[in-house]
Amino acid sequence: MASNNVLNVDDSNFESEVLNASGPVLVDFHATWCGPCKVLGPIVDQLADDFTGKLKVAKIDIDQAPNVASKYGIRSVPTVMVFDGGERKGTHVGLAKRAKLLELTGLS
Repeated sequence: MASNNVLNVDDSNFESEVLNASGPVLVDFHATWCGPCKVLGPIVDQLADDFTGKLKVAKIDIDQAPNVASKYGIRSVPTVMVFDGGERKGTHVGLAKRAKLLELTGLS
């Protein structure tokens, strides 16, 4: 079950929700047809619930947001990026454990 604390982002709202956000934003680039993405989803959802108010969490379906996916060079999913102050601060390509995602955010 998806978390209510996760934003669904696409080409139309990426700038306002991610780049213009105050504080860190973890962005999960995924696709509905991606097996490893389905494994990563609940981990990302749990982070959103555990760090409400400290970390904004967004998910982007690359098939629904081709411009953002292209701009950030997404060639493989899942890819997780952390943005802060409108800049990309970290990237992990592939399935990741919770500890790795926390390390990317600086919240570990």
